[in-house]
Formats: sequence, C-alpha cells, structure tokens
Amino acid sequence: MSGVAYGSGRQALLEATVRIVAAQGLRGLTYRAVAAEAGVTHGSVRYHFGDRATLIEEALVYCVERSIKETELTSDLPGFDGFARGLVSLVVTDPDAQAFQYELMLEARRRPELRDTIRRVNESYRVATHQELARHGLDDPDLTDLVYAALDGLVFQQTAFADTTRTERAVEVLRQLLETYATARSA
Repeated sequence: MSGVAYGSGRQALLEATVRIVAAQGLRGLTYRAVAAEAGVTHGSVRYHFGDRATLIEEALVYCVERSIKETELTSDLPGFDGFARGLVSLVVTDPDAQAFQYELMLEARRRPELRDTIRRVNESYRVATHQELARHGLDDPDLTDLVYAALDGLVFQQTAFADTTRTERAVEVLRQLLETYATARSA
C-alpha cells in the first residue's frame, strides 16, 4: 500500500469508491479505478471487500453512518433548536458522500439488486428522524415520513445547487414548524 498509512487502506478504499461514483456513476467504478484513487494496489480492493457489491454496500453504510452523525438530527438542546443543525455543513464539507447516495438511489431503479440496500439506507435515515421527533413527543410515522422527505429534499437541493443560504433558511423554517406543531399538540 504505497502512500496510504497502515490500517487506513480500507477507509481510503471506501472514500475512493464514494468519490468515483459521485463523479462518474457506477459505470466508472472498477477495482483499478478505486485502487488508483485510494493509492493502493488493485488487489487490496478484492482483499478488503471480496466483490463489487460488497464494496458498494459498505461504502453506502460508511456514508450513512457519517451523515446521520454529522447532520446532528439528534440534539440535547430543548425544543428543535438543534434539529438538523449540521445538515448544510455536512453537504458543504463532503458533497461527494451525498452525491454517491443519490447516484445509487437512481441506479436502484435500473438495478433491482440495489433496491434492498437503498431501502435499508432510507430506513436508517427515517429511524434517526423518527427517534428525534419522538423525543419531542411527536411519535407519528406519517410526520416522520414528511420530515424525512423534507430533509432529504433539502440535502438533494444543497448537493445539486450549493445554495447554502436558501438551505439554512429552509431548515430553520422546518424547525419552527416542528416547534409550533409540538406546542399545539401538547396544548
């Protein structure tokens, strides 16, 4: 593994996979391309992941875990003041991770073998959203679906158009709506 610190090869391969798919779609994803992007030998890809499907799935899980954590869906602050606080910075800091996920989502329309993985990813985001809403007394699956769809749409818009001001304003309005709704339901 030239150029990559010992023990970081697996993460470098995951990050390389994300960058390649974000830039070129799945058609650009080859062992050689990933290895070159990561600065390792192409045998390392097969060693760490075995096959292309596992590489894609693990890169997706890697992105989801980081996204949920960095979006800060959960907050210890009272009310919804901290809800989705990191959403804009998440996309600004690593737009490839979001583009990678959207590329795979669209590819799942053409490749049925990806659908279950994409469903699990969406469910992970939906569960994280639900947990935060339920923490505030909004234990409503339909509301969860609506809020998740709004957040997903905002991430997509930020990823595609990079309009930070507009996205931040929209997140703030979403927080205000949730706060108003929670207050009305508890009254």
